[in-house]
Amino acid sequence: MSESRQIVVLVTAGSAENAETIARTLVDERLAACVNIVAGVRSIYRWQGRVADDSEWLLIVKTERRMFAALAERVRALHTYEVAEVIALEIAEGSKAYLDWLEGEVG
Repeated sequence: MSESRQIVVLVTAGSAENAETIARTLVDERLAACVNIVAGVRSIYRWQGRVADDSEWLLIVKTERRMFAALAERVRALHTYEVAEVIALEIAEGSKAYLDWLEGEVG
């Protein structure tokens, strides 16, 4: 199987405003073709020696692998967290029409 060019990047944000700023910037700067913002995410995680339980907004970012480094750098610059979640998942399969559109919108 060949390496996928397209990826999904997951980013969490601590406010709707920060999530929207990140999403709009990534699309405006053509680092991503599309960003979905999912409100109402509850995250339980360990941070600085304690277990935290927070409401967050999940960004589901569709882009290409070649954009990941620039995208991750841009997210870190815009993010309010000390350590931002920026993780990529390969798209194993997808609608050809959608993946073609994605490719045309990035870069």
